[in-house]
Amino acid sequence: MRTRQEIESLQHAATELEHARKNAVHTADELKARLHDTEKAVYRSWYRLNPPANSIIDREEQIREHFTSGLSLYKIALVFIIGSFAGVVVETLWCLLRHGCFESRNGVVWGPFSPLYGLGAVALTLSLYRFRNRGPYPSFIGGFVIGSVVEYICSWWQEWAFGSRSWDYSGMPFNINGRVCLLYSVFWGILGVFWIKDIYPRMSKWILKLPNRSGKMITCALTIFMAVNCLVSGLAVLRWSERLKGIPADSACEVFLDQRFPDERLSAIYANMDFSSIQSNTEGEKEQ
Repeated sequence: MRTRQEIESLQHAATELEHARKNAVHTADELKARLHDTEKAVYRSWYRLNPPANSIIDREEQIREHFTSGLSLYKIALVFIIGSFAGVVVETLWCLLRHGCFESRNGVVWGPFSPLYGLGAVALTLSLYRFRNRGPYPSFIGGFVIGSVVEYICSWWQEWAFGSRSWDYSGMPFNINGRVCLLYSVFWGILGVFWIKDIYPRMSKWILKLPNRSGKMITCALTIFMAVNCLVSGLAVLRWSERLKGIPADSACEVFLDQRFPDERLSAIYANMDFSSIQSNTEGEKEQ
């Protein structure tokens, strides 16, 4: 009996020591990352190229009791809006450098915004926020997984809701149903590190410049605008897919959508949207 108690006591001690070891490793990694980020931000600040340390941003938010402190709803809304805008800018520039031409990468009918990038920015922020003061490896793994999941879900939802696709990785190695592939998942991982260590602290620093009262009003106004923008865009694309199927407008709302958002306008906005499956099915029905 006594021997059994000693064994259980030793097992319990071993478990506690393992937990202590893991906590020590995590704490050491966090302190090392905090020191590196702080030195990079403070001692090389004359370059004006290095991002502020996340620990400095955390302290500033607490001292000022800012309306976006931590992961408040206001900050999440601003992250979505800024991410939606920045993603379109980056992809447009990439298209210009790669193909030598300007091509719309917008995801909504009003303004240079893409909700996909906004959702990706929010997902990365929510999932990687706990690793903001850690080394790069947890952020890479988190970005790899979260980015791939978001991209897959968005692709599946678009095809389910509208019968269209905006990207297809079927020709890429190690792809899953053409919705995600290994190469772009690795890019998501790299983006995860770049996001939480560089983009997020820079963005938070600029957000801190917003006064509490007017900042809340601006954030609410932009959020309402984006909500309406996404709703109208969804209805316009849905009506677009119905027109391709030959379904006539049977309500005042659909007539309005046909007049304000004809095929030519939506084709210019959604340059990469592919309705080939709908068109092939429609042609097959006509032949029959």
